[in-house]
Amino acid sequence: MRRATKTSVCLILFGCALVVAGFARSAAQTTAESAAPPVTEPLVQRGRLLVLTHACSECHGGNDNPAADGWLAGVRSPDMEFKIGPCAVTPGATPCFTTRPRNLTPDNMTGLGRFSERQIFNALRYGLRPEDTADVTITSNTPGQGNFPANPKYLAPPMPWPSWRHMPDADLWAIAAYLKYGVKPVHNRVEDSEGPPDFWASEYTVEKIGPYPATPFPSGREGFTRASVPTR
Repeated sequence: MRRATKTSVCLILFGCALVVAGFARSAAQTTAESAAPPVTEPLVQRGRLLVLTHACSECHGGNDNPAADGWLAGVRSPDMEFKIGPCAVTPGATPCFTTRPRNLTPDNMTGLGRFSERQIFNALRYGLRPEDTADVTITSNTPGQGNFPANPKYLAPPMPWPSWRHMPDADLWAIAAYLKYGVKPVHNRVEDSEGPPDFWASEYTVEKIGPYPATPFPSGREGFTRASVPTR
């Protein structure tokens, strides 16, 4: 996303106010998740394609060019940071949080190298910060149940994990494999993002981001009939 689009996304995700609320989420169980597949070159290549086509590098570094200096290495200058809240358009307005795209390369000290593929998968599926989430298979959307953290800490906006969570398991595993094994490590320590006391939990309720899994097709707003398809 370009800067103007980024600001709009930040404001939309922030909502009208930050309310410290309970972690109300759907009590429905998640669908059964697959185990991590063997890491192969085709799997890594698939992950690369998904990273390229989902604008990861436009925030995390590289601007869609895997050969670029700083590819997926995270924030290296202040212009890569995001202001979340009214301050995104009015300097000095509050509340205001600075969020910073992290280093996604497999550097063990400053990137994703110290995290497992499952922790990366859980970040993409559930929005859970890998440094605050155990290496476990999650079987519930309810905090405190099925290995879902009782007090979850979420990835800061504008990371679009609410959309990514609907991607098939195979795609998320491919992305995890690419980030772990298809990218050269870069040592670049990114300062942690700021967040409200609930670390964004009140912004990621079912009421605001919808349920997971998504409601079956067709929902009340969808439909398909052959009669609606124009003849060619």
